[in-house]
Amino acid sequence: MNRNTVKIALLSITATLVAVFLVFNLLPSEKQIEKQLLQKYDTSDPQFRRSMGVLLGPAIIEGNKVEVLLNGAQIFPAMLDAIRGAQHTITLETYIYWSETIGKEFSDALIERARAGVKVHVMLDFMGSIKMDLAAIDAMKAAGVHVQRYHKPVWWKFTRLNNRTHRKLLIVDGKTGFTGGVGIADQWRGNAEDDKHWRDTHFRVQGPVVGQMQAVFNDNWTKATGQVLDGPHYFPALEKAGAHDAQMFSSSPTGGSGSMHLMYLIAINAARNSINLSASYFVPDELAIKALVAARKRGVAVRIITPGPDIDSDIVRAASRERWGDLLKAGVKIAEYQPTMYHVKALIVDTMMVSVGSTNFDNRSFSINDEANLNVMDREFATQQAAIFDADWAKSKPITLQAWENRPWTDKLHGEIASLIGAQL
Repeated sequence: MNRNTVKIALLSITATLVAVFLVFNLLPSEKQIEKQLLQKYDTSDPQFRRSMGVLLGPAIIEGNKVEVLLNGAQIFPAMLDAIRGAQHTITLETYIYWSETIGKEFSDALIERARAGVKVHVMLDFMGSIKMDLAAIDAMKAAGVHVQRYHKPVWWKFTRLNNRTHRKLLIVDGKTGFTGGVGIADQWRGNAEDDKHWRDTHFRVQGPVVGQMQAVFNDNWTKATGQVLDGPHYFPALEKAGAHDAQMFSSSPTGGSGSMHLMYLIAINAARNSINLSASYFVPDELAIKALVAARKRGVAVRIITPGPDIDSDIVRAASRERWGDLLKAGVKIAEYQPTMYHVKALIVDTMMVSVGSTNFDNRSFSINDEANLNVMDREFATQQAAIFDADWAKSKPITLQAWENRPWTDKLHGEIASLIGAQL
């Protein structure tokens, strides 16, 4: 065999391996939802709660207290206070954790509690924490913090790298939980006062649903480590803490990748009066577009806030805008947030049901990532969230159908190109 023949053979083998990697890494692992759902009930029908709590996931539990925290100025102090007050256990799962000033504050607080005898478990997504200083991880481990990096690449499981944990969960002593959109990085600091400080929302939770939050954390911890966290310090008896009915909903490619997608579709399909969607990454598939258009046709007012020019992924913005045509033609109102990057992830339906958490309105969240959302069924809470949405809408620039149709040809080209990889966004 001459040298050229060997080179050709090696190139062929390499190309085959790359193709195999792409097939296993990028194609969905489960059959996806293919048909549009029919409207069989609305949010006021008891069947809506039954479907959300039985067909889709864990039971909707009464007696919870859910408090909204706006931007890093409120979010980080609340989370750090809870960590510093921990007596028995801390479980933290997050996508982004970087070695910046807020990252150091969290690491220092976790280290101090571990040295005080608190059992501290930290699950970091490998890709999301890639900017984290390894010395910070080593310092936590040396202090007794149990740190696990989710889907750290190894050659025999390299195809898992595309499946990331995007969940944002903090549970302290099994009694107080936090979830929402915030990552542990300095751009989330402040109060969204300029383009260097992002707009985001997080939630502090008390009551029986915190047990479900802990179970969601335990799901990935067990998958990654083979260890089950159990006992009264992780799952204490929880008394009622408020009047909110809630459930902690999760999805994963290894345990129902289409369930989060289905949850959103059922909620949209049940809407009778209004849908307010805060979508930091809005790349809807055909089913989602059809569901939103169908909602408009039956008279539902639909408003969507997406990021404006300040966004951390131009390709996502291009792919998003490419999909707005049918929505705008149907009368869906879309506006781009102007002051800074908009990272809020919330769905408010009929001022009855609110879904908040880590899930973006895109295929990556619906089919590829591990996600977790808190669903709250409470009119007063939904009304409060709708008022926050209105305040964000007032700082957003509405996009008309005419403006969308007359956008520069370069924007249209970028959108068409971005759409080619829309399934990965």
